[in-house]
Amino acid sequence: MRPSRLALVAGTVVVPASVASAATVTVTLPRMDLAEYKKPYVAGWIEPAGGGQARSLFVWYAAKKGGNEPGTKWLSELRSWWRKSGRTMQLPADGVTGATRPPGTYSIALPTNLPSGSYVIHVEAARENGGRELVSVPVTLPAVSGRSSGKTELGPIVVATK
Repeated sequence: MRPSRLALVAGTVVVPASVASAATVTVTLPRMDLAEYKKPYVAGWIEPAGGGQARSLFVWYAAKKGGNEPGTKWLSELRSWWRKSGRTMQLPADGVTGATRPPGTYSIALPTNLPSGSYVIHVEAARENGGRELVSVPVTLPAVSGRSSGKTELGPIVVATK
């Protein structure tokens, strides 16, 4: 299955930089009615809109997988993230790495040291015996407001100030 690449900007609101530092990315993993559901590996990263160095915000994978199979074995299935920063990243990464998550809504704080400018926040999910999906949300800092949504593996992705 090819990744679905969606981009939708809900408009931006200019806010003081001190408020922008309290910005979050809210990721929704939809509930699926499947006989054998496996939690997806999910990665989120931010990069300048015109291209440049990507910065991983979070990576959810089977960090403590049992047996002889390391949980990192399947991270390359998050293809876009893997090419941007995953393959060079030392894992587990403090403050970035986390366990896979069940369906639900999760909030991740944006770094407070990002310079003003235009960025794109990407969230990618891949699931064993399932699909793969990539959702992108353009934002402008210090203004923070954006929204997009996946169709299968990801639900709404919302970037906003608290």
